[in-house]
Amino acid sequence: MTHKTKIKVGIVGATGYTGVELLRILTMHPQTEVCVITSRKDAGVAVTEMFPSLRGFLDDLRFAPPQEADLKQCDVVFFATPHGVAMSMARDLLDAGVKIIDLAADFRLKDEETFSRWYKMKHACPDLLAEAVYGQPETMRQQLKFARIAGMAGCYPTSIELGLLPLMEYERDHPGTFDLQTIIADSKSGISGSGKKADVSLIAAEMTDNFHAYGLKGHRHQPEIIQQLRLLSSSRNLDMTFVPHLLPTIRGIHSTIYVRFKDAGNPLDLQRLYEERFADEYFVDVLPAGSHPETRSVRGSNFLRLAVHRPAGKDLIVVLAVEDNLVKGAAGQAVQTMNIMFGLDEKSGLAWPALIP
Repeated sequence: MTHKTKIKVGIVGATGYTGVELLRILTMHPQTEVCVITSRKDAGVAVTEMFPSLRGFLDDLRFAPPQEADLKQCDVVFFATPHGVAMSMARDLLDAGVKIIDLAADFRLKDEETFSRWYKMKHACPDLLAEAVYGQPETMRQQLKFARIAGMAGCYPTSIELGLLPLMEYERDHPGTFDLQTIIADSKSGISGSGKKADVSLIAAEMTDNFHAYGLKGHRHQPEIIQQLRLLSSSRNLDMTFVPHLLPTIRGIHSTIYVRFKDAGNPLDLQRLYEERFADEYFVDVLPAGSHPETRSVRGSNFLRLAVHRPAGKDLIVVLAVEDNLVKGAAGQAVQTMNIMFGLDEKSGLAWPALIP
């Protein structure tokens, strides 16, 4: 179904980095109108007072208190909120015919117990988990066309899952090609991935000229990644090691992913496999053989750039994936998902190049 009038958009929470990125993108979208935006702490504040970068675009928009905001007038509501908020409001909005796009984790995981274990809260509407569609256009496009709820893929998971997509689909059709027990994803994110909060570990004096890993005991994105890779590969035994790091940059994700062939002599042409799989995916760019993608090549854009290597022609495959964590890793992918849900051109509001330098 294609909308001939502008889509009325509501946003619950938009005071963080993902929220302002969502606002920036929607101001450039020719078929949307941001009607309502809520904030408990900043109710009554003009959006342009908090974000002067939006002056001239959203001058009449103010944050409304959640209890007074008429979100049911909207066609779609984005949740740029902490985990737990979207699920507390989902049922009422769905009953009013409003579509939901959650940028947090409330609808990413299919298993209620897994969600509770990793996010330390009981799910408010577990019956809706089965209906919710994972918000990743390149892998869930057909399901998203008919979805009422999209639980957006996380930033790290987007780079890893798309980076491995051709291999997982090949494994599904040719079981036993890859060792699915020893996958390693070594991922780095800019500081904005940690959110907009007062945290001494994130201040400039702590992060500048610094680099470190974290989350080795277990990261919330790991069950999400494993869930999706098992779905893509049709393997219930798949497992992986995920090691996240913080980069001393504001934006960007770089994932280096390692997978082994079971047969070191397998003649599979990896470059051709990747180029053919993503040939029709506008926002996934497979670089020429031997390339090394850089985070600045995607900064501010909705593109994910990939390179695939097989060092010395042995059994190890190395996939390099870069994206902007706030765009393809969050707000941009959410708008891409909205476009699919409303029958719009998937590139609408998103087809611009990266910022250089």
